Order: sequence, then C-alpha cells, then structure tokens
Amino acid sequence: MIQSNIILDAKGLACPMPIVKTKKAMNDLGAGQVIEVQATDKGSTADLKAWATRMGHHYLGTIEDGDILKHYVRKSGGEELEEKRHPHVVSNDELIKLMEEKKDMLVLDVRESAEYAFNHIPNAVSIPLGDLEGQMSVLDKEAEVYVVCRTGNRSDLAAQKLYEAGFKKVTNVVPGMSEWNGNTEKSI
Repeated sequence: MIQSNIILDAKGLACPMPIVKTKKAMNDLGAGQVIEVQATDKGSTADLKAWATRMGHHYLGTIEDGDILKHYVRKSGGEELEEKRHPHVVSNDELIKLMEEKKDMLVLDVRESAEYAFNHIPNAVSIPLGDLEGQMSVLDKEAEVYVVCRTGNRSDLAAQKLYEAGFKKVTNVVPGMSEWNGNTEKSI
C-alpha cells in the first residue's frame, strides 16, 4: 500500500475538475508530501501526469482499483513553478471562420476516444492526450494544427507538447467542445 498525506475524492468528475481540485488541495501540502487523487475519469491519468509535470511536481503513478483510478503526485520542493500556458490561442468562433477559409489545416481532438465518437468537429483527427507522444510521428510538423478538447485544458497541454516536439504552427482552441456551436458529427 502506498502512503499518502492526503486523499482527494475526485470520483465522478470530468475534466478539468480533477485537476482543479488537485491544484487546490496541493496548496495544503508541504514540499515532498504525497496526494492520492481518486478518480473515475479515464482521461484523468494523462491529465494529472501532464499537469504535475508542467507544474514541477512529481507524478508517481496510477493504480487501478476496480473502476477507481488512484493517482499519486508528490509536491515539488522549494518555490512553486508558475503554470505555463501555450501562448497561441483562438476562440471557437475564430476556428469556425478559419475552417471556412482554409483547407490546409489540421484540427486535432485530444479528448478520450469515447468523447470523440459521440461528438466531434468534422474531419478532426482523434489522438487522446495520453497517446499523443506515441503518435506525434503521424502528424505533419509543418501543418497548422488547432488543438481541441472539452474545455481547453488538455488541448493546452497537448499544444505545449507539440510545440516542444518541433511543431511551430500550433494553436489551442478555447473553450473547446464544451461550448462548440459549429458543425459536429458522430463516428458511432
């Protein structure tokens, strides 16, 4: 059994709430202490790992216990790192206009495959955030990439990863599918 200093219940919550609650709970932890985040959202593994790394915390790992995912994060020592955000952002409405004007662009949906299957932007490519590093090679580094998720949080992390991997024309779409009013389709 892994020892943790605090257990956070994030069961039943969808992105971005597990991260929001974890971020708040981390304020009560001392440097080097460990939080156990219990979640049921399958996307929370990639989300928490990416968030912890970005913030300078140590993502220790995840244990599956039935339907519950137990994520372990160790709070960083010393001063906290300021949260980075990807600097290039467009609104949903701006993306809709760009899609009408441009044919040579890639809309990359980094939500979980089930989220994508039920509702996505036509012609969007689905690569869940947790699979992105392993599948970047199938993407064109020269393409204009517009990254979308449900609320703009996972897509922000994905945009940063893509940029760090050499993709120079990467833009995060905010707020994403939670408020998307353009065309959508299903793949089920």
